[in-house]
Amino acid sequence: MSAPTVYDVAERSGVSIATVSRVYRNPDSVRAQTRERVLEAARELGYVPSGNARGLASRTTGVLGLCFPDYADPDAEADAEAEADAEAEADAENDSGADDAAMLYSDQIIRGMERAARRHGYALLIAASLQGGPESLVAKVAGRVDGFAVLAQTVPTEDLEVISRRLPVVMLAGPREIDHLDHLVVANAAGERELTRHLIEDHGLHRLAFVGGDPDSPDAEARFRGFREACGDAGLPVPDAPDLRTGMMTRAEGARAAETLLDRGGERPDAMVFANDQMAVGALRALERREVRVPEDMAVTGFDGIPLSRIVRPSLTTVRQPIRQLGEQAVELLVQRLADPSREPVSLELPVSLARRASCGCG
Repeated sequence: MSAPTVYDVAERSGVSIATVSRVYRNPDSVRAQTRERVLEAARELGYVPSGNARGLASRTTGVLGLCFPDYADPDAEADAEAEADAEAEADAENDSGADDAAMLYSDQIIRGMERAARRHGYALLIAASLQGGPESLVAKVAGRVDGFAVLAQTVPTEDLEVISRRLPVVMLAGPREIDHLDHLVVANAAGERELTRHLIEDHGLHRLAFVGGDPDSPDAEARFRGFREACGDAGLPVPDAPDLRTGMMTRAEGARAAETLLDRGGERPDAMVFANDQMAVGALRALERREVRVPEDMAVTGFDGIPLSRIVRPSLTTVRQPIRQLGEQAVELLVQRLADPSREPVSLELPVSLARRASCGCG
């Protein structure tokens, strides 16, 4: 029987993987009730955080690391807890998939990395922090792993330059800022271009409002670029900037964005095009509160293809990116680099696919 993992604890306790990580890394940042729930699940499973006792007597640690910014979405975690409580009360015979549905983008990368790492005999060490800043992320990970993957905009480029001289590093998402590092990205611009063309050509929607993220978010900016390209191809006005930007692309921010767009006056947009699924899900709820019918009065789309996008009502039209595959491929590149440090670095773009669902009028 394999050792329990952070994913097992998250599944048992009904929270996100990032929340489990915070319980062990910064317990005071998690509500007492949630913290005890996670710790109780860990005790029942016999879970011990990985990476603490390896590598003391050898040059290698048997651990791979992942660094990502901890942009927790309280709405998503609250939903996960409520769903887990409801399941317990109902004593359901079958797994309803609520935990899986509440998984965020980073959770799925973790799951992909964890599965691939296990296949290769490695444990996974997760470092996610906003409070400590990028320096603490590097300090937590670099000295305790054989190699690590890092999401774009998480660790300063100059720090990665230094670390990569002694450890394999894979960059996830964003532009390839360091040529000698392996790099993974998904086809963000192409995916958003296809989705926007679908709204214009297949549904005849011409007043499109794009809700983006922070300008420093490479994924969000690439998606906006695809949106602009599709508008230009269709002969529609090409915006210089998104109609709205949000600091953190959470459900709460998506709901606020939808409210703001509704209250601007003038002609309402035919569609709200969000840079990720979390915001789009928040917008669906806000529009329902305002008695705006989706898709009859307005279409709504997202990007990412998180499991929750399938089960919201109406189901969300989105661009599915291979999030777990991104994590799995990161591990494969790290393992290959460890086996052959002189191997030529690669930059891979993983394909995406359009999921046509009810929120745009399909399905």
